[in-house]
Amino acid sequence: MVKAVVLGAAGGIGQPLSLLLKVNPLITELGLYDIVNTPGVAADLSHIATPAKVEGYLPPDDGLIKTLTGADVVVIPAGVPRKPGMTRDDLFKINAGIVKGLAEGIAKTAPKAFVLVISNPVNSTVPIVAEVFKKLGVFDPKRLFGVTTLDVVRASTFVAELIGNLGAAPDVVVPVVGGHSGVTIVPLLSQSSHPLPAGLATADYEALVKRIQFGGDEVVKAKDGTGSATLSMAYAGAEFATKIIRALKGEKGIIAPSFVSLASDPAGAAALTAELGQELAYFSSRVELGPQGVEKLYPLGTITDAEKVLVKAAIPELIKNIETGVSFVEASTNKL
Repeated sequence: MVKAVVLGAAGGIGQPLSLLLKVNPLITELGLYDIVNTPGVAADLSHIATPAKVEGYLPPDDGLIKTLTGADVVVIPAGVPRKPGMTRDDLFKINAGIVKGLAEGIAKTAPKAFVLVISNPVNSTVPIVAEVFKKLGVFDPKRLFGVTTLDVVRASTFVAELIGNLGAAPDVVVPVVGGHSGVTIVPLLSQSSHPLPAGLATADYEALVKRIQFGGDEVVKAKDGTGSATLSMAYAGAEFATKIIRALKGEKGIIAPSFVSLASDPAGAAALTAELGQELAYFSSRVELGPQGVEKLYPLGTITDAEKVLVKAAIPELIKNIETGVSFVEASTNKL
């Protein structure tokens, strides 16, 4: 029996994400929450012939509590989408308060659930959730994840395109580390399961890296002001949620990049810190998942000089993003 919850289920990411979770045979109950339209989304999904029972709630009458009760996995895509010219920092001003309120609800109702944060900017919203949990005495660093899977999905797709074999895309594995915005996204292309073409020009390599780092901008521009990456993000969120559930049920050897607290694995954090030359509270690295969440953090391993430059450029921005999230909770006047 696995209950999955989507907070922000009526939005552009939330609806397709809820659909993908509804058709996941590992899920037996699906709780949906949003400020509008959730009962309708739930009714629509409930007609699909899969095992998951679906219920949708709105804020009145303790809707958030009802949604979260008994939750094993909570996925948070809630918030406003990015618009043309809007950075993830701009998003922070709006989405931080939304995420903080939802985190309070999780802490009080489902403190043992695995929490998967999609709401942007992930580099800051994950620390927000962590700080709320700390203040309420329920923080378990092994159970909090920032979903960076879309960066991995994009890297796999773009590498497959580059090598001229899009059919191989599902099998292409490219570790993506750092964070989940712009220069903090560091694809370790030298460790790709499918090597880049021999003699690839430096300009072409740099263009590939930039496309992986700023793929979201490509979607925002193509949608011409009507939204940001929703379908691909929903796919990525469902993929990561599935890996969490498989690990929860005891499957071994599941490894996926995720933006996590380095307190989740002190030994792994020490190795990462030695490689980075800088202590960080959070970092997206390859994470081995288990029944309790984070089992192990993997080091970067052997990387190229070009990748070392990318990692070095990511660190100052990550520090800034993390501090922004922590400071938001500290400065908040709302009582928990």
